Amino acid sequence: MSSGTTARIIDGKAIAAAIRGEVADEAAGFAARAGRRAGLAVVLVGNDPASEVYVGSKVRLTREAGMESFEHRLAAETSEADLLALVHRLNDNPAVDGILVQLPLPRHIDSGRVILAIDPAKDVDGLHPENAGRLMNGLPGLVPCTPLGSMRLIERTVGDVAGLDAVVVGRSVLVGKPVAQMLLAANATVTVAHSRTRDLAALCRRADVLVAAVGRPEMVRGDWIKPGATVIDVGINRLAPAPDAAKGRLVGDVAFAEAKTVASAITPVPGGVGPMTIACLLQNTLQAAQRRVG
Repeated sequence: MSSGTTARIIDGKAIAAAIRGEVADEAAGFAARAGRRAGLAVVLVGNDPASEVYVGSKVRLTREAGMESFEHRLAAETSEADLLALVHRLNDNPAVDGILVQLPLPRHIDSGRVILAIDPAKDVDGLHPENAGRLMNGLPGLVPCTPLGSMRLIERTVGDVAGLDAVVVGRSVLVGKPVAQMLLAANATVTVAHSRTRDLAALCRRADVLVAAVGRPEMVRGDWIKPGATVIDVGINRLAPAPDAAKGRLVGDVAFAEAKTVASAITPVPGGVGPMTIACLLQNTLQAAQRRVG
């Protein structure tokens, strides 16, 4: 099904840059009031190439926003006990407002135990169960960065979602469940679907706002989308490379070429939700700093 038009491409890079600019302005005001800069500690265990790129970007953009960056790079063989000891030291460090332990961690470390050890007030990844419970109950807390970035894109594209039908495809604690809670809090009518949902395509066709976060390349097809819907594609998947290519291309969970002829607005992959994640991390860090100083 085609609406006969081409969807507006939601420019996550531009919106993320605007949010980082807002954070930088607020961070300068915070530093003037508090007599110090807001501080983010990033912990990387091992040398996973993708994680090293993410951490490098986080450190650079934190500093560009006028906040302190405390970088901790640990060897892959670092013990769980030593990592937990570092987390406790960061919890106690008054210069650190936010703590982010880059995932995934090496297999010998229990990531759940590490997340539980982070002070919820400094949990800028929003993964601590206390922050998840606060989101569920509509209380102030720190929200996971990728769902928060998705919600910011929805707000800036759709505006008020009250009364709209929203379908979230994916039920992970990292994206699906939190973004569904935020849409509910904004008074959308929300359905959470997943790979085992019966007649998933028909369910998606009801959505005024469709969030795809299922982790399957191009699973959501163009004929699954309601004409005029807004589509937020959280997925990022690398396809197998062609024989003459060094690397396969990146695609989302939505078949972009098909969907853009039906939707009114859609995020690209890359350049959609991805840039928003770090922007919202900086936003969370500043929010944590402001709450800590009252």
